[in-house]
Amino acid sequence: MQTAIQLWTLRELREPLSDVLDRISAAGYDGVEFAGIGDPGASRRALDEAGLDIAGVHVQLDDLQSDPRTVGNQARTLDAPYIVLPYLDDDHFASESAVESTATLLGMLAADFDRPLLYHNHDHEFVPLGDGTAFDALVDQTTIDFEFDAGWAHAAGQDPVALLRRLDGRVPVVHLKDMTADGEPTALGDGVVPLQAVVDAAREAGTEWLVFEHDNPTDPVDAIRAGIDGMRPLLE
Repeated sequence: MQTAIQLWTLRELREPLSDVLDRISAAGYDGVEFAGIGDPGASRRALDEAGLDIAGVHVQLDDLQSDPRTVGNQARTLDAPYIVLPYLDDDHFASESAVESTATLLGMLAADFDRPLLYHNHDHEFVPLGDGTAFDALVDQTTIDFEFDAGWAHAAGQDPVALLRRLDGRVPVVHLKDMTADGEPTALGDGVVPLQAVVDAAREAGTEWLVFEHDNPTDPVDAIRAGIDGMRPLLE
């Protein structure tokens, strides 16, 4: 698996993208995941200059629906292997009919692009529904792949290892995130998520990219180094 950092982690770092990417490259990551497309041409050049690959790009629902052609063109310019829908609100998972509609929506969105569309979970997808959760129903009713966030799944009271096994072959990207017992993001190794078991299960499930993300780091510069230092031992 290759290592990346989700640039949302570094949103408070007020530096040009080229400088941020240089920091990430110097730390030893293989690539980055974008939180929004920005200027895809300039971003692609900055990636090349830093010697970094791209794990994917997060694109909000409004943009996917309103101008899929532009999103597709921008993803090609970035050479992003995956377009990721990072969030759908609670209403999309509130009932069996809501999940059915969400599954249909995701299938329609995915058909607009020449590369896979992934859905990224938080914790609210794991509300009880039928004999399982809304997330279970979504998996059953879709053919798209997922960007599985192990930290948010654990915060929802789920077993991320079991879920990765369930997603075998459908989880090319995994967000590696640690959480406190209270469900708050924390540094890798400081929380309660079984990180080594998650990485091992991701490898077995065919995951290509392991992406470090910290939603609220105290210091984004420190988070860059802490993320790769936390991932390296898990990949040995």
